[in-house]
Amino acid sequence: MKSLFLAAVVSFGMAGAAWAADPIVGTWQTIKDDNGNYGQIKITECGSAICGTLVRSFDSAGKAFKSENQGRKLIWDMTNDGGGQYSGGKVYSPDRDKTYNGQLVLSGNALDVKGCVLGICRSGGKWSRVK
Repeated sequence: MKSLFLAAVVSFGMAGAAWAADPIVGTWQTIKDDNGNYGQIKITECGSAICGTLVRSFDSAGKAFKSENQGRKLIWDMTNDGGGQYSGGKVYSPDRDKTYNGQLVLSGNALDVKGCVLGICRSGGKWSRVK
């Protein structure tokens, strides 16, 4: 009986941990780049920070293809500042082959992505939640 109770407590505790995941965690679809390509980024918690990896790529016609950047981290070291604001990390833009100081703003199922280098900022557009 004691082990059954312990198993129930552990199960409940693990379910509680899943409910406590950062609200940004999930899969996000990017906007189209200059070539019309877009991707899906899986955002996860990486220790105390947030990171995102390109998991799928699509051409301008919406057909999936294997990009050389699939599996690559495009977001790393982001921290949750509260109120849907994330900063302190980096964002890599494959179409520009540049790494930016990143800022993310979460609003429901939309994620506004921005990156800056030497005071020059570039919008990565509003991404939409896939999962």
